[in-house]
Amino acid sequence: MTRVAFGVWDGTVHVAAPGAVDDGADPLVLENFDEFDEGNAIRAFFGDRGFLVFDDSVSLIDALYYYMAKAAEQSCGACTPCRMGTVLVRDALDRMRRGLDAPLDLDQIATLGAQMRETSLCGLGQTCAVALLGAVQHFRERLEAETATGRPIKAQHGMAYVTAPCIEACPSKINVPRYIDYVRDGKPENSLGVLLQKYPMAATCGRVCVRYCEQACRRKFVDEAVGIKTLKRYVADQQSGPHALKFTRDMIRKPLNPDMRVAVVGAGPAGISCAYHLLLRGYHVDVFEKSSQAGGMAQIGIPSYRLPKDTLALETDIIADLGGRFLFGQQLGRDFSIDDLFAQGYKAVFLGLGCQAGSQLRVEGENPATAGYFSGIDFLLKVHDHVDGIAPLALSGEVLVVGGGNVAMDCVRSALRLGAENVHVIYRRTLADMPADPHEIEDAKAEGVRFHTLCNPVRILTENGRVTGVELARMEQTEPGESGRRKVRPIPGSEFTMKCDALIAAIGQQVEDGALIAEDGIDLDRWQCVAADGTTLATSRPGVFAGGDCVTGPSTLIYAMAAGLKAARNIDDWVQRGSVRFFKRSRMRRLIADNRMLANDVVETPVRNAYRVHNPELDPELRKHMFEEVEQTISAKEAYAEAQRCMRCYRVYSVVTKHPIPEGAR
Repeated sequence: MTRVAFGVWDGTVHVAAPGAVDDGADPLVLENFDEFDEGNAIRAFFGDRGFLVFDDSVSLIDALYYYMAKAAEQSCGACTPCRMGTVLVRDALDRMRRGLDAPLDLDQIATLGAQMRETSLCGLGQTCAVALLGAVQHFRERLEAETATGRPIKAQHGMAYVTAPCIEACPSKINVPRYIDYVRDGKPENSLGVLLQKYPMAATCGRVCVRYCEQACRRKFVDEAVGIKTLKRYVADQQSGPHALKFTRDMIRKPLNPDMRVAVVGAGPAGISCAYHLLLRGYHVDVFEKSSQAGGMAQIGIPSYRLPKDTLALETDIIADLGGRFLFGQQLGRDFSIDDLFAQGYKAVFLGLGCQAGSQLRVEGENPATAGYFSGIDFLLKVHDHVDGIAPLALSGEVLVVGGGNVAMDCVRSALRLGAENVHVIYRRTLADMPADPHEIEDAKAEGVRFHTLCNPVRILTENGRVTGVELARMEQTEPGESGRRKVRPIPGSEFTMKCDALIAAIGQQVEDGALIAEDGIDLDRWQCVAADGTTLATSRPGVFAGGDCVTGPSTLIYAMAAGLKAARNIDDWVQRGSVRFFKRSRMRRLIADNRMLANDVVETPVRNAYRVHNPELDPELRKHMFEEVEQTISAKEAYAEAQRCMRCYRVYSVVTKHPIPEGAR
């Protein structure tokens, strides 16, 4: 177990007693902290809550200089304490580490640090002096001993990393404060550039993202989280029409030889993201898709009132604009195999298959062939075909939807638009336990959907081959499970019946082509998803990578796009180098996440209460009868006001390592 030699963390001083036996009694339990990369010990760690030194020979002066240099580099300059304080402290520490007379002594450095801590206007300025103040206050004699000889201090190895709670919460690690800064500066095109570094589907994500970033936003401790998703949509929509950013092959940094070809199987968000990043790296990419359109579950699983299909098409078309090819009507296992792809000369294959098979309720009387019965995914596919004019669909009477996720919310709101008189949600847990986006739940309520919680189907009632009702059992909560969420169980004798004209089972999805994938030498896990390495996304077959829903099970668009980016990066390494590189930024993120280094509390920032801007919406009584987009884009004035609410909660983290971190890692 990693032992702390000395340090200050969350205001607590840690000092190992001389000759102490490593008995594991240190109150700080740190995971994966022994080595940063293989054979490269972590000697010290500095962050927004203090610092920890594991090797007693570490130079505090040099480590603090390195940390404050990164803080000075990232200062936005909006307030004097941070803009000037970080530079003055950095320069004083630099003189000290070089064995020269410094313009500031330790007392003056501490005074500046205290001023930054107390009066800076953003999280960066308020937290970057925490480690500095802890070192001066509690380990001053070490600092003085380092400078007493007047000799230069040897520079130490390591790296610094700047992040924010919203960045760490985002699966794609979008630099949220930066793109908000550009909105505030009146440069939405620069803001879009920040997004396009990570994925091509900015307008799509600005409409349907589940907002992990907003859940982590520290502004919620003041009033409400910043409307990060709302601003993303604003930025993307500013680039539409004549102002649209044109994607051309000229954007490719270094086109590769024609034989550098990669096959992407599946044109969903994961496949689109992977193809996009591979194309930008110069590869020649073919995307194999079994349907006739790109977009995957974003195309068929998200109704048009949330995501207009022309908006989605503009972003999937980016692949063709960059020189990639879509090969529609091509299904793995039916039209080609992975062996075929390698035989055709593809250097690598990415599996971006979705979970397009619905799960059944597994109750008495259930038969997918029964009229009026749908799985959630099958129903949304029929809705998609109805809106496209391929196969009209109409409902009437009472419709029951079983489930509490976003698919269930899409089903109930679509059922209303198809003519259902009343639509009901059946969910086995409480409303607070529903995994659906709270905004989607509120929108469904506003449109008249009725929610029935703590009840669960036990039998489906049919007559003459058609669904007529469902027998339900009332549920009660019991003790919390491993996840912390309370379990539920049926209450004996509580059964009751609800009549219905249609029943939609929206309780989950699974990989549709699992058996075909296994035949191609790809291992599956116990959930029948593709088994892929969590770091590299490599499968059991060399040269084949996988990501998105076929690996994780049903997840979100942003997770799928993040997997596509990671896969493209690792495919590039595998093709060019024969192995996947070590990525130091990913390693730092893992350190922070595994040990919960990012503080959960809010830094006291002097801001006025200013509640967030919300997207204007069509009236519920009007919108529930049509599939036109419900939410509209905010104005430039509203976007500026919302961007002003960001508190720029940047944090700086750094490590000191025994050896240099591998060259070329990023």
